[in-house]
Amino acid sequence: MGIADRDYHRNDRRGSGGFFSQVTPVVKWLLLVNLGIYFLDLFLMNHPLRNFGAFTIQSAVFEFRVWEFVTFQFLHGSLGHVFFNCMGIFFFGPFLERWWGAEKFLIYYLLCGVAGAVFFTLLVFVGLLGDRFQTPLVGASAGIYGILIGVAVLAPNLRVALLFPPIELSMRQLAIALMAISGGAILLKMGGNEGGEAGHLGGAILGYFLMRFPQLLGGGNDIIRPARSGPRPLPKLRPRTTLEMEQDSAVDVILDKISREGFQSLTAEEREFLQKASSSKKS
Repeated sequence: MGIADRDYHRNDRRGSGGFFSQVTPVVKWLLLVNLGIYFLDLFLMNHPLRNFGAFTIQSAVFEFRVWEFVTFQFLHGSLGHVFFNCMGIFFFGPFLERWWGAEKFLIYYLLCGVAGAVFFTLLVFVGLLGDRFQTPLVGASAGIYGILIGVAVLAPNLRVALLFPPIELSMRQLAIALMAISGGAILLKMGGNEGGEAGHLGGAILGYFLMRFPQLLGGGNDIIRPARSGPRPLPKLRPRTTLEMEQDSAVDVILDKISREGFQSLTAEEREFLQKASSSKKS
């Protein structure tokens, strides 16, 4: 059994306290900031925030408005745009924030967003997207694709039920499908949002890289995965030995620490113990 298989990560031991009591701190602020900026810009005349912060290659690269690599991530073109992006942050962000810890998660999210703009710029320079030097790029999607890839790396067999279309996929299948859609849209010039799809791919690529090498952000060196296959799990109602109960109790203490401080806060001994406990559940 891996971290993603435990009740600890499925229910997060949430109590009552309202809607926002169910989300992690950084995810909560990302939701508030994205929604707040959208509605503020909507009610101001001539969209001054979007005009100031939207990313274009012309302004960000040639005119050195480098802040646009970050600010575009908090701007959105429509209510549907910001709504669905916030849904992605809400459903998948907490899982990854608990693994990284709040500070590293925010850095990870913003870097994936920056990578989206960088990848978009690269594809324009090599001619795959045509002359889009002044095409504005807005939205949190690049960072969200980084989150999706991060969850897929940690918990590839985690099941996700989609609303549109109404099917159930594993996180690995969802990630592959999304990458295929983005890549196909760029190569086949489908949908008219090739710039946005390039941003998606850029965020996903950097997200995968950082999940494979979490030490680059000061995270742990090992990724603990859920069991993929093997012998059938032991019956839940079978008698448990004192040793097993003590081990489960120790694992819960370590998982509580991960929830509070992130995976990178664990000592080498704690990571080794958690890895052994995860492996023992498979045997």
